[in-house]
Amino acid sequence: MENQENKETESINFDSRIPLDDLKEAVSSLKNQLAKVIVGQNDFVELLIAGLLSNGHVLIEGVPGVAKTLTAKLFAKSLDTNFSRIQFTPDLMPSDVLGTSVLNAQKGEFEFKPGPIFSNIVLIDEINRAPAKTQAALFEVMEERQITIDGVQHDLEAPFMVLATQNPIEQEGTYALPEAQLDRFLFKIEVDYPSLEDEINILKTHHDRKGSLPISQIEAVLNPKNLKELKNQIQEIIVEEKLMHYIASIVGKTRNHSHIYLGASPRASIAVMNASKAFAAINGRDFVIPEDIKKVLNPVLAHRLIISPDREMEGITAKEVIEMISQSVEIPR
Repeated sequence: MENQENKETESINFDSRIPLDDLKEAVSSLKNQLAKVIVGQNDFVELLIAGLLSNGHVLIEGVPGVAKTLTAKLFAKSLDTNFSRIQFTPDLMPSDVLGTSVLNAQKGEFEFKPGPIFSNIVLIDEINRAPAKTQAALFEVMEERQITIDGVQHDLEAPFMVLATQNPIEQEGTYALPEAQLDRFLFKIEVDYPSLEDEINILKTHHDRKGSLPISQIEAVLNPKNLKELKNQIQEIIVEEKLMHYIASIVGKTRNHSHIYLGASPRASIAVMNASKAFAAINGRDFVIPEDIKKVLNPVLAHRLIISPDREMEGITAKEVIEMISQSVEIPR
C-alpha cells in the first residue's frame, strides 16, 4: 500500500510544463522598477502587468493626485518601446488623435500624417474630458489595432496598449464613456487614497529624491521582442474546459440578473479567460485555477455592467452584484 502511494506521488509532476522563468523574472523586474517611485499600489501594478501580458487596454480611475498618470508614465518608461501622451480636452478633435491627410504641394497629392495614437504605449490623460465624437475615434484602433482614414487602412505596430486615466464621473466637466468603449478596456482599475503608512513613505521617497524627476529613476527592462515572447507564453497557459464553463456561467448570469440592466458580452468572457491566464503565469503556473478567475472578475466585469436604475438608487454596486453571482455559481473541482 505504501509503495503504491509512493509511485502515485512520483508520477505527479508539479513542475511547470511551460518554461516561465523568463516571464517571472520580467514581472519581478517591472515591479522593482516601479517600486523605486510608486509606494504601495501593489494590486494596481500587478493589474497593469497582467493587462500588458494579456494584450489588453487599461482604464485607470481615481480622484486627482493619486499618481494615476505618474504610474502610467513610469510603467511605459520601464518598457523599451515608443510612448506618446494625449491630453484629452473638450475641444479635442478625432483628427488630433488619429491623424489627418495633408496636401503635399510638391507632389500635388494628399499624404497621411499620423497622429499621436501611432505609438506602442499610449497614455490618454483624462479620457472623460473629451466629448463622445473624440472618444468614438478610439473604437477601431483599440479593438483592431488599425485606423481607417479616407478609406485607407493604416496598421499599428505591435505592441499597442492604451493606458487611459479618468476622474470619477461625478467630477465637474466630464463625459461618461460610451458602453462600446468601456467594453474595449480589459481592466478598469480604481485607485484610492493611500493608507497613512503609505503616505508617510511617499513623503520620504519624495524628500529623498532631492528634486530629481521620478521618471529619471526608471530603467527599461523589456523590449518588443521579449514582450512578444512572453505574450506567446501566456497564450499557451492551460485552461480546462470545466473552467471555461465556469467563466461562461458567471458572465451568462449577468445577462439575466434582476439587478442588472445591461450584462457582459462574450468579449468579457474572453477577457476573463485571458486575464486569468496572465495571473496564472505571473504566479508561476502554466494552468489556470478558479482563484485566478475570481481575482479578475471585478476589474474585468464591473465597468461592463449597468445596474438597473431602481437597484442603483438603493446603492447597490456592480461589484456587489458580481460577488452575488460568483457565489451562486459552483466552483469546479
